[in-house]
Amino acid sequence: MGGSSRQKAGEGKGGQRQQARGKGGAIHAPLITAAACKRKIREAFHDARPIMSNMTIPRTTKDAEDMVKQVARLLDEDGKAPSLAELADAVDYSPGHLQRVFKQVTGLSPAAFARAIREERAVAALENGARVTDAIYDAGFDSPARFYAAMQRRLGMAPSAWRRGGAGVRIGWTVAESSLGPVLVAATQSGICRVAFGEGEDDLHTRFPNADLVENAVPDDLAKKVVAVIERPSHRADVPLDVGGTPFQRRVWEQLNAIPAGETRSYADIAEAIGNPKASRAVGGANGANPVAVIVPCHRVVAADGTLGGYAYGTKIKAELLRRERA
Repeated sequence: MGGSSRQKAGEGKGGQRQQARGKGGAIHAPLITAAACKRKIREAFHDARPIMSNMTIPRTTKDAEDMVKQVARLLDEDGKAPSLAELADAVDYSPGHLQRVFKQVTGLSPAAFARAIREERAVAALENGARVTDAIYDAGFDSPARFYAAMQRRLGMAPSAWRRGGAGVRIGWTVAESSLGPVLVAATQSGICRVAFGEGEDDLHTRFPNADLVENAVPDDLAKKVVAVIERPSHRADVPLDVGGTPFQRRVWEQLNAIPAGETRSYADIAEAIGNPKASRAVGGANGANPVAVIVPCHRVVAADGTLGGYAYGTKIKAELLRRERA
């Protein structure tokens, strides 16, 4: 197993509350906030500006930015969120073009943006003592069923917590044994945030210096599922993830998951697939930033000439993962 514990399982740090509780003591999983959604827009434009000129957007970057901000404001208003057609009419875009540009820029569809805002409003109302029924309908949910389905989704560590090195977040970790060597598995209450060969507690502390790290606090079945995917990487992992990332990085990681087991792609292939054919270098950076080895299969990315290329954990492990997928 890994090194010495920085905190015993089940303990809080300095008596601080570890989870937000609503009325009646119900625990609410961390949800993406409206402020985080708005940060996504700012971050997306900051990340994308070097490659925006290569996007297939017939209007100027300024036009696209103004449109996305206007749509975000409309979705952030009280009441039921407008439909895609209503949004398109308000900003003088076709529905398909609006959807494409909004997601290209922010990494979220307008519908996903609206859902996140509804969830934040509902949780905030509950934590302020509102009745459950009032919170559900005041937040814009059509029915209690939709509300409870939304609350079951775990969207992970807040972007601000990732930027602050996991401040205020409890991360359980363990080092599991696999046929490819020891593998670090770390998870928040929302999902797995790190899978890495040959790493331990010190490496995790470097990545999350301000988090509460708890040894042996990863559920056994979760660690076993990770090892099962390593042993059989063609098997799709059924595990919750809490991986942070910018909108651009998440788009790349989603594309990695779309590569069929046993096949490979180059950075250029992935750049083409996400609609930014000249963004190969940025794709390489996002691929290298993948925090969950094998679960998000960055090992399926190879050099343009078809050779293995690099891998954070060594080409021997990469080659073996690909061999297992093709067996």
